[in-house]
Amino acid sequence: MKVVLVLSDALRDDIAAERMGFLEHLIETGRGTRYRVRGELPTLSRPMYETVHTGLSVTQHGIISNQMVRRSTVPNVFAIAVQHGRTTAAAAHYWFSELYNRAPFDPVDDREVDDPSLLIQHGRFYMEDSYPDQDLFLTGASLIRKYSPDYLLIHPMGMDFLGDTLGSDTPEYRNQAIVQDVILANLIPEWLQRGYAVLVTGDHGMSADHSHGGTTPDVRMIPLYILPPAGCGKGNTHETVSQLQLAPTILTILGLPLAETMQATPVV
Repeated sequence: MKVVLVLSDALRDDIAAERMGFLEHLIETGRGTRYRVRGELPTLSRPMYETVHTGLSVTQHGIISNQMVRRSTVPNVFAIAVQHGRTTAAAAHYWFSELYNRAPFDPVDDREVDDPSLLIQHGRFYMEDSYPDQDLFLTGASLIRKYSPDYLLIHPMGMDFLGDTLGSDTPEYRNQAIVQDVILANLIPEWLQRGYAVLVTGDHGMSADHSHGGTTPDVRMIPLYILPPAGCGKGNTHETVSQLQLAPTILTILGLPLAETMQATPVV
C-alpha cells in the first residue's frame, strides 16, 4: 500500500477535533481511525520532523534544536523506502531537504529535485513560513499525479505561521484548520481511489503565547487520523499513542521492515 503523510505544522489535537469537519466526518462514519498523539519533547519543528520519520527521541537521533543543520544519521522512513526500491516525494519546508537530501540547503539547486539517488527523490521545497497552504497541498497532489510515489510527505506551515504570529487563541489560527480541512476534502477522495492510505497529524501544537517548545498539553497533544483506501476504520478510539509510533506505523502500512532502532509498536 502507498502512504500520504500530511504533517500539518502546529496542528493542535483539540483544534483539529473542533474545526476539521471533513476529517471528523470520516471518523464519525467509520471510514477512518483517530488517535490522540502525545508528542515528544522538545516540542520544536526540526527535532520532531526527525522523530516522526525515525521513531526516535531527540537524544537518540541527535537533532535537539531547530538550529541543528545536518542530515539524518539514523534509519528513517525515506531511507528505508528507497533501500527497498520504493519511490519517495515531498512537498515540504526546506528543513526536510536538509535532513534527508543535502545540507545546507541551496535555494537554487535544491528547491525542486527529481533525482532517484536522493532519499526524497521528488522534492518541492519552500523557504517562507507564510507559503500558502493551498499552493503547497496542490503541489503535493501534483506529485501524486505525475510520479505516483509510494511515500509522499505533504507539510503545510499555515497553522504554525499564524500561531507564531498571532497565538493559538485567535480566530485566524483556529480557522486555518478549517481551511486545511476543506482543501483535504477536495483531495483525499482521489488519493484514496488511487490506493493511498492517508495519515494526517502534526509535529507539535501551539500556545496562546505565540510559541511552542514546552511541555503543556496545548503544545504537546496532536491528532492522528488514519484513512485507509478501503474506507474501513475504527472511528475515534479515544486512545493516546506515542509520537514514536508514527515511523513504525508508516513503514508497516508500506509493507516495509522496521529498523532495529525503531522499538515502538505500530498502531496498525
